[in-house]
Amino acid sequence: MSTLYDARSITVLKGLDAVRRRPSMYIGSTGPDGLHNMVVEIVQNAIDEVLAGSCTRIDVTLHADGSCSVEDDGRGIPVDVHPDDGRPACEVVLTELHSGGKFAETVYTAPGGLHGVGLAAVNALSTWLMLDIWRDGTHFQQEFTRGVPSPLLRLEDSGRRGTRVRFHPDPAIFCADGDPEKPYRINDANLRGHLQAQAFLQAGLRIGYLHEVTGHTETHQYDSGISGFVSWLNRARQPVHPAPIDLEGKDDGVDVHVALQWTHKYSEDLRAFVNRIYTPQGGTHLEGLKAALTHVVNEIAEERAAGEVLAGYDVREGLTAVLSVRLRNPEFEGQTKASLTSARAEGAVQRVVAAQLTAWLAKTPEVASALVGRALEASRARAASRRASERARYQRRDMEISREVYREQFGIRSSNWHESARWITDRPLLDLHAAATGVPPTARVLDACCGSGVVGDSFRGRVAHITGLDITPEMVKIARTRLDEVVQGDVYHIPFEDNHFDLVCNREVLHLLVNPEKPVSEIFRVLRPGGQFVVGQLLPYGAADAAWMFRLLKKKQPLFFNNFLDTDFREMLESVGFVNVTMTEITQWEDIDTWIDTWETSSIHRHEIRDLYHHAPAEVRAAHPFRILPSGAIEDCWRWCVFSAFKPENLTAGEK
Repeated sequence: MSTLYDARSITVLKGLDAVRRRPSMYIGSTGPDGLHNMVVEIVQNAIDEVLAGSCTRIDVTLHADGSCSVEDDGRGIPVDVHPDDGRPACEVVLTELHSGGKFAETVYTAPGGLHGVGLAAVNALSTWLMLDIWRDGTHFQQEFTRGVPSPLLRLEDSGRRGTRVRFHPDPAIFCADGDPEKPYRINDANLRGHLQAQAFLQAGLRIGYLHEVTGHTETHQYDSGISGFVSWLNRARQPVHPAPIDLEGKDDGVDVHVALQWTHKYSEDLRAFVNRIYTPQGGTHLEGLKAALTHVVNEIAEERAAGEVLAGYDVREGLTAVLSVRLRNPEFEGQTKASLTSARAEGAVQRVVAAQLTAWLAKTPEVASALVGRALEASRARAASRRASERARYQRRDMEISREVYREQFGIRSSNWHESARWITDRPLLDLHAAATGVPPTARVLDACCGSGVVGDSFRGRVAHITGLDITPEMVKIARTRLDEVVQGDVYHIPFEDNHFDLVCNREVLHLLVNPEKPVSEIFRVLRPGGQFVVGQLLPYGAADAAWMFRLLKKKQPLFFNNFLDTDFREMLESVGFVNVTMTEITQWEDIDTWIDTWETSSIHRHEIRDLYHHAPAEVRAAHPFRILPSGAIEDCWRWCVFSAFKPENLTAGEK
């Protein structure tokens, strides 16, 4: 390596070379998110035409060849020769960074594509780009290859107007493991969600979408604006008040529009936009909204002599909100505009929302009471959680078994069983159970405590016959749609004769059962000599997170009794006679807000579960992976362990 450092060491990247050399600086990443940002940049140019009052329609197509096109009926990018550059203006826009019509406020008053980088960056990072422009009674076309232009062509006369940009992302840049043979594709679901949001934000705008491979088409056009957007987001949630609160005003040159609706969910869902640009990391405008909400609700609580200061996250619990602001020359943190940094936006939003919301709640005292009551409940639940002991006993307990309690708990739970947790129908986890099969294809299988029968059904094709056993009639009914036969019965007294099955399977049950060695002994009894037991169990990562995890699971499910370590579980299997015990593990991320949103988890316990994550000790965080997202959502990485154990072939009469 040379140590010489002089003028010859300085590299100057000209034109679009800088974009191709460091694409992440311009679009965020070279993965699927970067591809999404490429489409968004072009759509945003069309949205700017909408905001200028010159566009009513946008059409987006994902083509079969991997390219994407965005077409609008706006004014069309200018094609006349640029006075300083000597080239067609459209060519300048696509080949020169920081060029465009957004810098002169005479053309666009509140644009989103402010930096003049987006379209040029898309061009630089595409294998090819085709630009079609309809304006001045003519159809113009220009093609670019990795940013290098061909001459602008004047095609047929046309009375239409608008712009169409079709680009093919360069697979040498957007690929997995640096292999162009593994190109990334634009995420269909993310793109559709973005387009729908834009249609809500701009009432009356029609946005069409086509996916050529799947044939899926959809059109979004709404007159309900952001209030309709909030109602749509809350379509499967139970609202606290019947309609969104719609607030609008202007302060310090900032147009503020927000729609708010509280629900009986426990997480917040806040969407913030600047000049129709989604800012996923929020920014000053969102901070202004949060400050206003906290201030207003605390003022009402003080008027009612609540005597408590409410934290912002307690006020926002269950809130769905869409905030849209418009301002000239917005300042963003980075080219991808993930966060707004304009200082004046915070004060403007706070003043508008505080004044408007105070007036609105004064006219609707029943809603004001409901919001203050919910915030107080959330605050008191957190306080109760903090006062709870930091120590927890997680050993097994001997106590009376109440079969009626199990029937009630899991009978009601079955009504939304598959939606209550991701792991229930998770295919990789089910496949791990099935892959452990060590019995012949003629085997008879018992799915003990079968629930909805998904675990037993995972053995389909590997065995001859699958029987289910469950204590609740509701689960028996569901399992009969999957298994060959299902019997209602008790795992403590399995209603089958000795040595009846070749394999017994079970998942996520033994930690709910008092004295679990008793049902395990029953399973051992009904297995033939040489038979196999395959059991999956959610376990702590080790002693460091065991006590913390016990508290977490006990608050989620009152019937939780046994927080096994993997060594404990193995010892229990061996203590009843099983041999050749092996374990395979898999991790799985779970959305905690969905996981705790069940009837058996009380309101205060939901708050306490979230508090356990927020205040987890350092040793727990080091051992047990979980993440708290900027939105406030919590995701946990569960550790699932699948054990395989066998009943010995040669047993004495007493052992059988």
